[in-house]
Amino acid sequence: MKILFCVSEAVPLAKTGGLADVGGALPAALAAVGCDVRVVLPRYRSISERGWRPVGTVDVSSGGEAVSGTILDGTMPETAVPTWLVDQPKYFDRSGLYGEAGRDYPDNLARFGFFCRAVLAWVGRQSWKPDLIHCNDWQTALIPPLIRAERAERTPTLLTIHNLAYQGLFPAQEFALTGLPASFFTMAGLEFWGQVNVLKGGLVFADTLTSVSETYAREIQTAEFGAGLDGVLRDRARDLWGILNGVDYRVWDPSHDPLIPAQYSAGDLTGKRICKEHLQREFGLYERPDIPIVGMVTRLVDQKGLDLVEAAVEDLFAFGVQLVVLGAGDARYEQVLGELPRRYPKRAGIRIGFDNALAHRIEAGADLFLMPSRYEPSGLNQLYSLRYGTVPVVRHTGGLADSIVDTTPDTLAAGTANGFVFVAYDAPAMLQALRRALEAFRTPHTWRRVQKTGMAADFSWTASARKYHALYDRTLAQSVRG
Repeated sequence: MKILFCVSEAVPLAKTGGLADVGGALPAALAAVGCDVRVVLPRYRSISERGWRPVGTVDVSSGGEAVSGTILDGTMPETAVPTWLVDQPKYFDRSGLYGEAGRDYPDNLARFGFFCRAVLAWVGRQSWKPDLIHCNDWQTALIPPLIRAERAERTPTLLTIHNLAYQGLFPAQEFALTGLPASFFTMAGLEFWGQVNVLKGGLVFADTLTSVSETYAREIQTAEFGAGLDGVLRDRARDLWGILNGVDYRVWDPSHDPLIPAQYSAGDLTGKRICKEHLQREFGLYERPDIPIVGMVTRLVDQKGLDLVEAAVEDLFAFGVQLVVLGAGDARYEQVLGELPRRYPKRAGIRIGFDNALAHRIEAGADLFLMPSRYEPSGLNQLYSLRYGTVPVVRHTGGLADSIVDTTPDTLAAGTANGFVFVAYDAPAMLQALRRALEAFRTPHTWRRVQKTGMAADFSWTASARKYHALYDRTLAQSVRG
C-alpha cells in the first residue's frame, strides 16, 4: 500500500509543536507495518541543504500569479523514510513556519495553498502514485477538495485533526488563492460565516477523518469543543475515528536517553534520584529528595490550563512542592511565571522558551508532571512522563482521559493506576488531585506501584500505525465500492 504523508512540519527537520513529532514518527511506524510511505513537507529555511537533491519543478497558479517551486528528494534523517521537500523561497524561506512574534504570516493561505497544489502537481507526474494521501491539519486540508474539484480519478484521502482550534481562517476575498472553483465557496464547502475555512474544506471532502484520541473524536462533535465545526463533524460521524498518538521510545526512554544526567529503569531508579538532584541544582532549588518536584513542559496558553495554575499558585506552594516550568506563549503567562522565582526563591524554576534537552531533564528529574488542560487532543508529555516514572496529574479530557487512569483503591488493586485525574475545569479540582498525588508520594509503597505501572505501559507508535493501516484499508475498500 503506497501512502503519501502530507504534513507541514516533522522532526527533526522542522517543529513548532506535537504535529512535528507525529510527522517524524508515524511514517516510520507505518513503514514498519508494511506501508510504502513517502513524506512531503515545505522546505523551510531551518532545513539544511545537505542531503537533498533537486529532482524537478512544478508550476502553480496562485491567485492568477504563476509561481514555480523546486522539488527536493531525500530521506528523513534517522528513519530514512523517503521524503520530498517543496522549495519556494518566496513562501518558505522565513524565520518561522507559520508566523513570527506571535503573529501569523498574512499570506499563509497563499503559502499553503501553493504547497497543496504543488504536491498534487508533482505526484501527478510520478511513476510512484499513492493509493491514499494522508493529510494533517489545515495546512494540508486543501488537498481533498482540490482532488474532488480537479481529478476524474480520485485518490482517496484521510485527514487527521490534531487540534480543531487551528482551522486556517482567511478573508473571503482570498478564496481565489485556494485554486478551487467558486462553487466550493458555499456553506456546503469552505464558506464559514463569510470567511474561508480551509480545515472545513478538508472535513467535508476527505474520505476518512481521524482525530488524535478517541475521546477527542467524541468531544469535537459537541458545541463545547467543536469550535464551530461540531455540526460538520456530526454529519461525518460515521467516517470519524480516534487514534491516540504514540511515543517514539527510541528518543523518549530513560534507560538509554543521552540527554539526561543518569539513565535508569523501572527496576533501578537510582538514576532518577540523580536526575532530580541535577534538576534542583540547575534551577537553584533546595536540593532535597523529600521535596516533590512538579514539572511542566508546555505552551503557555489558556488551552493548557495556565489560568488554573495562575489561580492556584499560592495554594500550590503551600503544599510544600517545587515547581519547574519550561515553555513560551502568551506574554501574560510568561510574566506571571517569570516572577515566581523571585516570589518563591529556591522553590520555583522557570525557563521561558523551548529547549529539547531541558525538556528531557525535566521529565527525568520531576516527581509529578502537571497537565491541567482545558482540552488536549492527544497529548504526548503525559506519555513521556509515564515512561520516565514521573507521575502525571491531568484533567480528564481528550488523550489525557484515554491514557491516564486515576489512582483509587480499586485501580491500585487492579494494577491499572498510573496517575491522578480531575474532571472539573477549576483550580480547586486541580489542587485536590495534586493533594492526592502528594499523599501517594509520601507513601513509598503506593508511589512505586503507580510509577511501575506507568513505566510498563506501551504507547509505542506500532499500535497506532496498525490502526491507521486498517483505516487505510477501509478507506480504499469504500472508494472501490463508491
